[in-house]
Amino acid sequence: MPHIELDNALPGIAGLMNYRPETGRPLTELTEVLLRGPSTLSRGERELIATHVSELNQCKFCAGSHAAFAAAQLPEDYQHTAKLMALIDIATAVTESGRAVTAELIAKAKENGATDLEVHDTVLIAAMFCAANRYVDGLATWAPDDPEAYRRMADKIVPNGYTSIIGIS
Repeated sequence: MPHIELDNALPGIAGLMNYRPETGRPLTELTEVLLRGPSTLSRGERELIATHVSELNQCKFCAGSHAAFAAAQLPEDYQHTAKLMALIDIATAVTESGRAVTAELIAKAKENGATDLEVHDTVLIAAMFCAANRYVDGLATWAPDDPEAYRRMADKIVPNGYTSIIGIS
């Protein structure tokens, strides 16, 4: 049960975004840019970074939803590239501390083909998801147990984007 009355029955961050749309809207817009905007990383790869951070932070809702969003956007035979693994190492460091991102981690990512923009966006995705995970869990929002619920969320988010979250209560 959430720590505050949200006046809607939506799970996770969707409930919070609809509780206070004036703060939810800029958060969804940032998420839209980072996970769906122009990038040399695919949408699915960016969703994998968000999923990884959420799993490390043990945020059930964010890990479940973004895993479903990644699966809906990646081919079944998708294989992680060395570049993505190096970027995931950077995201892992961000979950510990921004200062845990070392020159060595950045050099490894660049050696594997990561651009400055990809490094930038990885750090920002990881930092934003650390905040989002704490927001979701800090207010004790609920998360579905059924994986099918997350697949249904993917059916809405993948074609319509994150800004479609606001106003769905």
